[in-house]
Amino acid sequence: MIMQTEPLLEWSEAARELVGFIALFLSAGAIGFRYFAMRGRRIESDRPFYDDAARRAASLGLLGVLVSVMLVALGLPALAGRRHTTVSHLLSSDAATMLQVGFLLLALIGFAMASSRRAVGWPIAALGIIVGTLRAALLGKWSSLINPVHSLAAGLWLGTLFVLVVAGLSAVLVHERTRERRGAIAADMVNGFSPLALTMGAVVVLFGVITAWRHLHQLSNLWSTPYGYALIAKLVFVAFVFGLGAWNWRWQRPLLGAETTAVSIRRSSIGELSIAVMVLFITAILVSLPSPKGPG
Repeated sequence: MIMQTEPLLEWSEAARELVGFIALFLSAGAIGFRYFAMRGRRIESDRPFYDDAARRAASLGLLGVLVSVMLVALGLPALAGRRHTTVSHLLSSDAATMLQVGFLLLALIGFAMASSRRAVGWPIAALGIIVGTLRAALLGKWSSLINPVHSLAAGLWLGTLFVLVVAGLSAVLVHERTRERRGAIAADMVNGFSPLALTMGAVVVLFGVITAWRHLHQLSNLWSTPYGYALIAKLVFVAFVFGLGAWNWRWQRPLLGAETTAVSIRRSSIGELSIAVMVLFITAILVSLPSPKGPG
């Protein structure tokens, strides 16, 4: 009798994780763009562009939340099955599920209002995304915050960079009413984003190290297990992302002010995001792999 072994990796699970990461990055990136990249100085003639940029960012955030809602809805039957209960009972009795769904709906409402140019929608969306991602704290599950903090920080860093490129830099370079101030507006947005990128990058590294150690258990598992191999691959691509980010911050950002420099930093940011996509892909595989066994 031939025994069939379970596959090491379920690609459907990895695909769900990847879609979930992208959804979080879109929604968190929209928040980061609104509250950091758009904090630069404004003059009245620039207001139409900033209003349009905020609306585009809110639309991206709304798309991210809609995808998150879809993933939660698809996962509820399986979760209810594991709990030996029904979906309706789960939604009415399980605090963690209720908080997750409630904050997603709050973010959905907030982004819908913001995309309709209602400024009050932004703090509502921010509450839904940030507190919703860190909802374990509301239940006193502090040890469960490590992965959410890591993911949220990455979303506020790379997600904001994506929204900055799509809703900010790409848009300002074709916006006719701000033709004379394209370079200045691009500089304002990048300078507003830089402190967030530096802070969240440090948080990503710190909580990434904590997460890796919790899963590896011992250093030798880094080069002797499939989980360790995937982690090494992720670290290589993360190093490239940090390298390009450092290049933009050290050499490109001080030159901002002219339209040609805005085009250059947009191009290098797209390169940074392209590598970040590989990081997300490898991370989706990583979290779908079984963790190495600890000593003994």
